[in-house]
Amino acid sequence: MQRILIDKPGGYDALRLVAEPDPKAGPGEVVIACQACGLNYADGIIRMGLYASAKQLHGYPITPGFEVAGRVADVGPGVFDWHPGDEVIGLTLFNGYTTHLRLPEDGVFPKPPQLDWAQAATLPTVFLTAWWMVHRQVHPVPGECWLVHSAAGGVGSALLQLARLADVRAIGVVGASHKVEHALAMGADAVIDKSRENLWRAAAQHAPDGFNAVFDANGVATLRQSYGHLAPTGRLVVYGFHSMLPQDGRLNWLRLARDWLRTPRFNPLRMTQENRSVLAANLSFLQSHAPSLREGMLWLLERFGDGRLRPLPVETFALADAAAAQQRLESGQTVGKLALLPGERS
Repeated sequence: MQRILIDKPGGYDALRLVAEPDPKAGPGEVVIACQACGLNYADGIIRMGLYASAKQLHGYPITPGFEVAGRVADVGPGVFDWHPGDEVIGLTLFNGYTTHLRLPEDGVFPKPPQLDWAQAATLPTVFLTAWWMVHRQVHPVPGECWLVHSAAGGVGSALLQLARLADVRAIGVVGASHKVEHALAMGADAVIDKSRENLWRAAAQHAPDGFNAVFDANGVATLRQSYGHLAPTGRLVVYGFHSMLPQDGRLNWLRLARDWLRTPRFNPLRMTQENRSVLAANLSFLQSHAPSLREGMLWLLERFGDGRLRPLPVETFALADAAAAQQRLESGQTVGKLALLPGERS
């Protein structure tokens, strides 16, 4: 097998391709021969050494990656639901940039036949994150109005689709004009293009009384205004801090410290007076809720199977080109998702 290994945090050159013996499945385990491996923005934060769960739950050296799709290559004793050759999706806590992945069987799910490998591999993380925020934190009510930042990204695209299923009016926010059509196709009722119009003036026009929910992965750049544009009983859901991180792979510690100091601290006394809430989500710290996450994954797969949910567009790279893939993802220019294809040559 081959996998990408990060010996210690660093730039793109920290991503190293290594060869090792193929894993064997132990009791209750499945080995997947990966046809595609999903990329997420968190993978780059792991590379930089800033991802809390990577340090607390795993440590370095580490292989990034949370999701794969492929065929079952081996099953261990006590596994009866999977057989070699089955087409599956794997959800993992790290270790996903690989040709072969060993997982407990409860992390393995059937691949919807209408999805290709790259579409299937890039489904779990973003859609589960969106599902958790929507159905375990916000609890949507038909007719609500939501603001979705980063609406052309993976989680943003998933949020727009879940909003549509919940009969919620969703206003997407994108940072470049070429992303507008994608956000509309995912289910946005309207899209604010920050490169061409004032974000908060436009937001106030779309929701004069405020938004019932705002989903924000930007961090310091928008958090304060996102909270300020909530309606009474509105919920701000925080799931990332992208604006605080570099787009060239090199950390600027002075800027990071400045942005940390500028990050809003929400006053609970004020929140009770305004009946507004701040919620937060990080999928990698939800392992204690594995049964609920499995429930969410099965809920999502049912809707992918019958067409109520649509896969995202995927840009692909060879496994050996993981550094180029992360650089592309961190550029801020991508739409949808990115995947690594272990069988593709560099």
